[in-house]
Amino acid sequence: MDYEREYAFVIKYLNKLSIKTALIHIYENDTPTFDLGLRKIIYGTDDYPKFFEFLTSASKSNTIYQINDKYFCKYYALRLPNKPGTYLMIGPYLDQEITQESLLNLADHYNFSPQIFSQLKYFYEKVPIIKDIDHLLLLIITLGEYLWGNMNNFSLEKVDPHSIEWAQPVSREKKETNDDAFLTMKAMEERYARENGLIQAVSKGLIHEAEQFSSSSIFFEMEKRLSDPIRDIKNYTIILNTILRKSAEKGKVHPIHLDALSSQFAKEIENITSVKKGIELQKNMVEKYCLLVKKHSINHYSLPIQKVITYIDTDLTADLSLSALSNLLNLSPNYLSALFKKEAGTTLTNYVNTKRIEHAVYLLSSTDMQIQNIAQYCGIPDVNYFTKIFKKVMNKTPSEFKEDIR
Repeated sequence: MDYEREYAFVIKYLNKLSIKTALIHIYENDTPTFDLGLRKIIYGTDDYPKFFEFLTSASKSNTIYQINDKYFCKYYALRLPNKPGTYLMIGPYLDQEITQESLLNLADHYNFSPQIFSQLKYFYEKVPIIKDIDHLLLLIITLGEYLWGNMNNFSLEKVDPHSIEWAQPVSREKKETNDDAFLTMKAMEERYARENGLIQAVSKGLIHEAEQFSSSSIFFEMEKRLSDPIRDIKNYTIILNTILRKSAEKGKVHPIHLDALSSQFAKEIENITSVKKGIELQKNMVEKYCLLVKKHSINHYSLPIQKVITYIDTDLTADLSLSALSNLLNLSPNYLSALFKKEAGTTLTNYVNTKRIEHAVYLLSSTDMQIQNIAQYCGIPDVNYFTKIFKKVMNKTPSEFKEDIR
């Protein structure tokens, strides 16, 4: 394909939006479950090739089809150029939230059984909601331009929702099987498995792995329990904040750091003004808790060194000399010095100085405080000694560093 690179970029972008894509080869028997299993739930059959009869009988080249099915889901479908019998299916996605009331009306209209209704609730939690459909349409048009050159070389057509169905929904009167309950149980198990994966990733500070788990609709698109979507997203974000805090605690981050970050997010949660803002905050929370673990995890230290590092992080202005810390822990200075060097890979004095200079860099970068005041906030009252240590670590004086920033 001469459009392979551009095609791959658009597919990756769609996946970043959590929109699934599937390649359908009509000459092959193995048709992928492109709709996340929706029609398997409704019709009780996985005969998906029949779904594409309208494509093979009526589809045209250089055409992108917009499909809105009877069950609120939306798709795009198109035949790829230079690849006979190969279609790209994009979707499903929603352009609005599916409320409990609208789902009940749908179930009543199509005479769905209670078991199907239960499974559909979990299904719609997995489908991404795209509020900015114009942005998505622009992306699809761009894909068309990659495939066929320009707008004049292809067309967009809408498909009648009723033309793409091939069976009747399983009626309320039909005898239910144990498979229905099993599918519901499986959906719940998958959600909790993803949640546990998120917990493990955060506890290890693995940002990219945590983002993969969190982008798979654990908390971003869960069951809508209230009529107020903003209160709903706030409640789920509160739950996420608690789970992430416990995950970071599992990663051996001291409660003093956990409480500070958790309290910060608690305030931000109550200031959520839209579902979009709530989802953005959730993603930010996952990243920040991972960074907290990477920065403050003391999991690989012995208990005495864990206490020393936590004490240093808690108050840089305290007396952090070897004698003071050894007295605090009721250990001999020589033993504490040797143990710290063995586990931290540096001397206690160097570690303390590095932490103090890191804090000085932060204050110099983010405030207009005088250098002598910054020295005191870093636990080094003697500004000359502070300047000496700063230059040793940063290869420039505090004044030179400040000037570089300006």
